[in-house]
Amino acid sequence: MDINKEIRTIAEQAREASFKVARLSSEAKERALHLMADALMAQGALLLAENGKDLANAEQQGLSRAMVDRLALTEEGIAGIAEGLRQVALLPDPVGEVTRMWRRPNGLLVGKMRIPLGVIGVIYEARPNVTADAAGLCLKAGNAVILRGGSEAIHSNRAMGRVLQEAMGKAGIPAAAVQVIPLVEREAVEAMLTLDEYIDVIIPRGGEGLIRFVVEHSRIPVIKHYKGVCHVFVDATAEPGMAVAICHNAKVQRPGVCNAMETLLVHQQAAATVLPLIAEKLEGAGVELRGCARTRQILPQVKEATEEDWYAEYLDLILAIKVVADIGEAIAHIGRYGSQHTEAIVTSDYAHAQRFLNEVASSTVLVNASTRFSDGYQLGLGAEIGISTTKLHAFGPMGVEDLTTTKFIIYGDGQIRTS
Repeated sequence: MDINKEIRTIAEQAREASFKVARLSSEAKERALHLMADALMAQGALLLAENGKDLANAEQQGLSRAMVDRLALTEEGIAGIAEGLRQVALLPDPVGEVTRMWRRPNGLLVGKMRIPLGVIGVIYEARPNVTADAAGLCLKAGNAVILRGGSEAIHSNRAMGRVLQEAMGKAGIPAAAVQVIPLVEREAVEAMLTLDEYIDVIIPRGGEGLIRFVVEHSRIPVIKHYKGVCHVFVDATAEPGMAVAICHNAKVQRPGVCNAMETLLVHQQAAATVLPLIAEKLEGAGVELRGCARTRQILPQVKEATEEDWYAEYLDLILAIKVVADIGEAIAHIGRYGSQHTEAIVTSDYAHAQRFLNEVASSTVLVNASTRFSDGYQLGLGAEIGISTTKLHAFGPMGVEDLTTTKFIIYGDGQIRTS
């Protein structure tokens, strides 16, 4: 088997399909997405059976608890994936939207119109839901997509890809518009990253090692989703019950995902009161706490935090805690150690809330809410293709609009340039 030739063929087919998908009507795309959602529900037993093969392999390979959590499909999870496709179907179609119009002194009417990006390559680990989410979002935005999931989810991804393609066929959409690379060899990724004449952008989703590999080897522009070192800052005026609930949810609900809290910052004026309450709740859920010297004066049972802990994305029931002098120190800590993913403040002080929103440079910043809301589905995007932690060309959870670009459109009535 010639891996380079096979990947090139997939990319060529995707490029050809992208021209057809870009011209689809809103009604055609909406119908296809509903058919895709229906097909996932109808083939739930198949998807669970194939996912079971991946889970069995994961157990044999000793994959981490966080990886297994991301890998597992359930009936409820499949229903959620299908619902995400239906929500995407009902979103406004961004393709063809004119976002601005202005008149020049010479009479030219200038505007900007949204158009598809073209062919999108998505490289991801573990999560089979990405297969459907990415397919649906790319289709809605008029793009073709090439999906390369990790070897740990190969059975799940292949099965989901077949189900989606069959549904697209019923809607008259070429199967090459959504393709799952069936190969597990790393050479397939390396080959994919060289095909800049066919693929317009690469979106990697996974661990820091995967992201760095893609960035270092790609000839194609990359929208990076680096690690999620997410912070919650409990301000001096935070209501203790709210602080406990938000911190527990942010850390414990799903510790293996990128929007889980990894570092807790607590204002020194609130630390003596709120830290024991938070610690009791988190330790009761099995969270290992690691704290700075001031934290350990209040919570002597916790481990000492090291410099490496402030940079850590644990993706596990481990939390670093630091007591800070004020909001300024909290913001400075986030700026130094954060990954520009998601940060939250718990406060009753409006001025502090606004300062946090204005000065924290991460892609999602929340006031009095859990970091777990940094998610396309939760924010009304229907689904997300990833959470960009770099500011070009998108920042934060990426929905349908972020999978388009704009072109200039100009109306004239005979103008010619004279200078």
